[in-house]
Amino acid sequence: MIDFQSVLTAINEAASNEKERGEIADYIPELAKVDVNNFGIHLIDSQQNDYAAGDSNELFSIQSISKVLTLSMALSLIGENVWERVDVEPSGDPFNHLSLLELENGIPRNPLINPGAIVITDILVSKLENPKEDFLTYVRDIAGDNTIDYDETVALSEKKTGFRNFAAANLLKSYGNLNNEVDVVLDFYFHQCSLAMNCAQLTHIFYVFMNHGKCRRNKSYLTLSQVKRINAIMLTCGFYDEAGEFAFEVGLPGKSGVGGGIVALLPNKFCVATWSPGLNAKGNSKLGMLALEKLTTDTELSIF
Repeated sequence: MIDFQSVLTAINEAASNEKERGEIADYIPELAKVDVNNFGIHLIDSQQNDYAAGDSNELFSIQSISKVLTLSMALSLIGENVWERVDVEPSGDPFNHLSLLELENGIPRNPLINPGAIVITDILVSKLENPKEDFLTYVRDIAGDNTIDYDETVALSEKKTGFRNFAAANLLKSYGNLNNEVDVVLDFYFHQCSLAMNCAQLTHIFYVFMNHGKCRRNKSYLTLSQVKRINAIMLTCGFYDEAGEFAFEVGLPGKSGVGGGIVALLPNKFCVATWSPGLNAKGNSKLGMLALEKLTTDTELSIF
């Protein structure tokens, strides 16, 4: 029996002594205001026991982590038809690069880079009557937590500075892979990225991907096949152009965001989230990556 609390306490202590903490994502003005010294970690095991250390209850902007949740909702609505509009290959490029989009005729490499996530957002805009409200309800329902909400200040900050996302959406539109108006799709996209959560809330949502598509209340949201596909995409595409490194060092499916959050899971065993806003050169949380490497090394638990 692993003493997860002792492991998390040791990880938090190691993180507090780390001098090199990375750089804040200052290209989104609201994110630049966050204290680089924050660090939190939360883990929920298969028996729904919660363990935490550090600033695990502090809210932060989950950013690209939300892409897994929009993909999940799209799969639940239209199933395998999702893959007609977005591929499942790692990009090998940063999350906001556009060059591959032209090379591959408007079909994004995967749903966890920005152009792919924008296509998924377009699918939801087409299928949902009130996309922002319906998606928020979906997320709250999985988590069993009605306090989860958008951070409107962050959403506005992203809208004002999201020029590359406007470029990606217009490029997708030019190839016929965006069915709705660019402004409508991106308004929803910026909102989903602005979801504010803490480490505990993230693990409670991503428990569904650790637990065969069922949330903590045993309600089913996804089929086993859909969960397998989402976890596979997280493993191969969840960390921008550092996915191979994360698989190599940590060995878990997961997803990062430029707000400094990382969520990862070991099917049937646990789900863990870390938050440290300082990023490495690839846009992933510097201390979060180190913390999760230490977690899987110390517990000897990974998918490999």
